[in-house]
Amino acid sequence: MLNRDVLMNAYKLMVTARAMCDTYEANRPVCKYVHSTSRGHEAIQIAAGLQLLPCDWVSPYYRDDSMMLSAGFTPYELMLQLLAKKDDPFSSGRSYYCHPNNRSEGRPGIIHQSSATGMQAIPTTGLAQGIQYLEKHNLSLLKKGANGENPIVVCSLGDGSMTEGEVSEALQFAVLKQLPIIYLVQDNQWSISASSEEIRAMNAFEYADGFKGLKKMQCDGSDFMRSYEAISLAINYARNERKPVLIHAKVPLLGHHTSGVRKEFYRSREDLLKHGLYDPIPKLRLTLTGVGFNEHEINEAESLAQREVNDSFDKAKAAAEPDIKSVEENVFVATPVKEEKGQRVPKSGEKVMMVDAALHAIEEILEQYPEAVLYGQDVGKRLGGVFRETATLAEKFGDARVFNTAIQEAYIVGSTVGMSALGVKPIVEVQFGDYIYPAFNQLVTEISKSSYLSNGKFPVQMLLRVPVGAYGGGGPYHSGSIESTLLTIKGIKIVYPSNAADMKGLMKAAFHDPNPVVMLEHKGLYWSKVPGTEDAKTIEPAKDYVLPLGKGSIALQADSNRVKRGESVCIITYGMGVHWAKHAAQKFAGQVEVVDLRTLYPLDEELIFNTVTKHGKVIVLSEEQQNNSFAEALSLRISNHCYHYLDAKVEVVGALNLPAVPINMALEAAMLPTVAKVTDRLTKLLAY
Repeated sequence: MLNRDVLMNAYKLMVTARAMCDTYEANRPVCKYVHSTSRGHEAIQIAAGLQLLPCDWVSPYYRDDSMMLSAGFTPYELMLQLLAKKDDPFSSGRSYYCHPNNRSEGRPGIIHQSSATGMQAIPTTGLAQGIQYLEKHNLSLLKKGANGENPIVVCSLGDGSMTEGEVSEALQFAVLKQLPIIYLVQDNQWSISASSEEIRAMNAFEYADGFKGLKKMQCDGSDFMRSYEAISLAINYARNERKPVLIHAKVPLLGHHTSGVRKEFYRSREDLLKHGLYDPIPKLRLTLTGVGFNEHEINEAESLAQREVNDSFDKAKAAAEPDIKSVEENVFVATPVKEEKGQRVPKSGEKVMMVDAALHAIEEILEQYPEAVLYGQDVGKRLGGVFRETATLAEKFGDARVFNTAIQEAYIVGSTVGMSALGVKPIVEVQFGDYIYPAFNQLVTEISKSSYLSNGKFPVQMLLRVPVGAYGGGGPYHSGSIESTLLTIKGIKIVYPSNAADMKGLMKAAFHDPNPVVMLEHKGLYWSKVPGTEDAKTIEPAKDYVLPLGKGSIALQADSNRVKRGESVCIITYGMGVHWAKHAAQKFAGQVEVVDLRTLYPLDEELIFNTVTKHGKVIVLSEEQQNNSFAEALSLRISNHCYHYLDAKVEVVGALNLPAVPINMALEAAMLPTVAKVTDRLTKLLAY
């Protein structure tokens, strides 16, 4: 409730934020890392932060330090991040000022926040999606307020970010599912040096008209009382009606865009003076005198704020720097699946295709874990996946747990950040590897960095299924291999099974892994319809079977006598390559050993190096275009590590270096590796 105490508290927070801004500006050599402040935005931010409950979630953006103060964080805590100190409570010196995250009790939750404009909209909407799921299924993971209040989510955005396509994806999903989320849009009329007139045809309030079911509000974000009332109405609506709302708050920009892009670089004197007329601090000071506070009380509040900021800054400057030995920590958190367990070949087991092994694995997961959900394009009722890889699951588990999404790869992938933070365990699918690229913003910016930049507090438990590879006339947009591109992203794991048993065991391990895992599933192996892939069908493992990531296998053993005589070669491969290699090996009885990597990251280097050392001759085989590929990188790693044991240079067999796989099947075969091509390379290498 808005009263005199709230007004004075808000003023103390405002002048604290101003003092912090002034202190940073006066100590620029010390505050050397790039930062933004909330100067001009204080009223709307404090109005929001003061009304959030510990059960709520909020995603502040990079100039929301006033919101952080009002949500219960101290100047000292914020300054530790400003100066990239060891005890920075958010990232331990790894990320920028006001890029927070929080799991501590007594304050709202905050998932990892990045700098990329508007990218927080999808992960934060994923939080609201997760809350709705927990509510519908009455799961104990849902945390309510002290008096039973329903949790809500606040996503803070700058108006310039509203032109991002991924913000639109988030809004579309929020209104479609009617999620309990508030999009708080702070409009200061600038996007770095671009004015609002240059970059938009409408503001966020007007844009909201395009999203049916999105309640919209507008307020003067420089007026604390108006801001508080608007935020109060929005929170009550989201908390009780459980529906989305957008607030468009117009605010002045009184500080610099960042410490590195200063306002005098691009703004006129007239523009700066105009914005100065809307400074929230004099406005609230005038309100305080109007409700009975005297000059002494107001001045004392300002003095106390300045002293706290000075003391905090001195303390933060003296705080310890990070230990450089910690630089590699928390890229991933520990997984519980460390060894192979369960029955791989049950006595009563029957042979299954890879697509069915995956289907059964997910069915068993959904049966055992009510927090598990599955969503993506066409995975729900009626179709059950374009490869029937999710057939019957929606009928068995309901539309709330297995459902279709729009064609929104970014949302499908990025929403898992918020879902995972709540303890929901999402299994999601991008329909073809060729269409994963719209999701790369989320994979790179949010998912891969979340654990590392939150110092291990927010790993993203996500299993992303991606059908890949050529399978006979699939054409240039349905035949792509993407593993090398994915492997450039640090902070995700990549799995690539070649048979049904591995598919099921790795699927279970990937689900239990608290880190993001991408499972690449070769379409040509799904049903073993491609000639030479009959071995992809295996006895189906039991329900308890798990196969840890990072453990390769010997798919074909060479004859030990041929190895001893130096008459052997090993092929390091994965996916379809395993089947090409095994068939090519039939012409060289006992002379070829085939290593199935099974997981591309983490990689079983011990198995690779031991096998190469034993044989002295090696081929790295991949379906991908060869130049600059994972296969070429691995060949160099093998050369460097096994140099003294090699009898010939490491050979790489991959596809031709073309931009796409042609649809004509003869052209496709000409581009890709084949059994004949592998056989030819084996012949030459064994004769070396």
